Amino acid sequence: MFLDVRGRSAEPSTYFLAQRIFLAWLGVTYLMAFASLGVQVTALYGVRGILPISDYLQTAEKVLGPKSYSLFPSFLWLNSSDFVLQLLCWGGALLSLALIFGIAVFPASILLWLFYLSFVTVGQEFLSFQWDMLLLETGFLAIFIAPLHLRFKSSLASGPPFIFVLLMRWLLFRLMFSSGFVKLASGDLTWRNWTALTFHYETQPLPTWIGWYIHQLPAVFHKFSAGVLFFVELLVPFLIFLRRRARLFAAAAITGLQILIALTGNYCFFNFLTIGLCLWLIDDPSWGIVIPTRFLTLSSLQGGRKVVCHSELRNDIVKIFFGFFALFIFSMSFIRIPGLSGFHLVSRYGLFAVMTIERPEIMVEGSNDGVEWLAYEFRYKPGDPKKKPAFAEPHQPRLDWQMWFAALGDYRSNRWLLKFCERLLEGSPEVLALLESNPFKGHPPKYIRAVVYDYRFSSLSQKRRDGVWWVRERKGLYCPVLQQTKP
Repeated sequence: MFLDVRGRSAEPSTYFLAQRIFLAWLGVTYLMAFASLGVQVTALYGVRGILPISDYLQTAEKVLGPKSYSLFPSFLWLNSSDFVLQLLCWGGALLSLALIFGIAVFPASILLWLFYLSFVTVGQEFLSFQWDMLLLETGFLAIFIAPLHLRFKSSLASGPPFIFVLLMRWLLFRLMFSSGFVKLASGDLTWRNWTALTFHYETQPLPTWIGWYIHQLPAVFHKFSAGVLFFVELLVPFLIFLRRRARLFAAAAITGLQILIALTGNYCFFNFLTIGLCLWLIDDPSWGIVIPTRFLTLSSLQGGRKVVCHSELRNDIVKIFFGFFALFIFSMSFIRIPGLSGFHLVSRYGLFAVMTIERPEIMVEGSNDGVEWLAYEFRYKPGDPKKKPAFAEPHQPRLDWQMWFAALGDYRSNRWLLKFCERLLEGSPEVLALLESNPFKGHPPKYIRAVVYDYRFSSLSQKRRDGVWWVRERKGLYCPVLQQTKP
């Protein structure tokens, strides 16, 4: 027996099970990301989409010349047609299955990273989220921990070299600690007096109905929750580098926080991927605490075979060499490295550094006579006050998300929203497919306008009386009224 009831082991720490489970976990994450993007990529980036990638690449090449290829590395330079956009998305989804089932993991890891990088580098506003960068960083590291064998078998693996375990832990530390640090470093008073969570559930981009109920709890609960949040984000990350018990506690605390976040807000695959990084805090003997020993093979508990052939040793040496290179890059977390910034090997993290205490919401409306206006209803973002906040994750409705950011600024800094309105005036079927309802079936409206409302969660009494989840107040126009130019 390698493991006692207290989780102690006389065997050296190995990470074969973490390697296998993590790669499958990452495969599921890639599958979520590519499938989610696949159902909206044509509307976002196609020829008749909101921000056509073909136009973006042409502009970049015209302004930057040959330098644009290194600044925006992407397969889409070769072809950015609607067909190729779909091909990359669903090709990525298919490759994800290789990671999930442990087939040709090494080449699949490389291609998945390159495919997703191809979108992120040219994706502009719709692919600029922190979890997109986190997936690229994680996917880059996964290349080095992926076995080179055609099939992932315990008899052919000894687990990754420990340097890569440390790299994964360092990434998890950066992610968690930065998330807590920016909240205090920003000087935001709501974080400093622990009242931020009295606003958060209501003002976050896409809350869930569970978030509505949590918001109704008393202020003392929200202050206590803020204290727990700071504990998990600022103190728990240091346990990542300590002994087994401390690491297991860190994994449990971070996982618990991510589950709570996923229940109250829609953050697509972000929480799932963060939990996946926690797998690197669990060595092989520790799995006996979670999984009954009868389900674990002897080779799994030992981290694979004890005798490593010369070819595998040579492969590990090559990976270690690149691992030190990766460690250098990842340690330069706050320095932009010339020539590498376009590959998103290093990113900064920290959501909600400044808490929004109000919720402006943009409603897009159309009209044929300039008098009667009908609203376009989005699938997930708030609109009809009686519409129940829904779960979208692991799907990310990127248009709905970006509407939240646009409401915090003005139309001059969100030119994409004007393009979105133009597509509605044109009646683009691809863009209309992103919406829940189109009040102008058969022909597009003559006029489009964007109106700003102030939204807030209803109270328990308002919901019982009127059946509303939201209460709203009209504030005014977001941008000038747009009109069809074609007769």
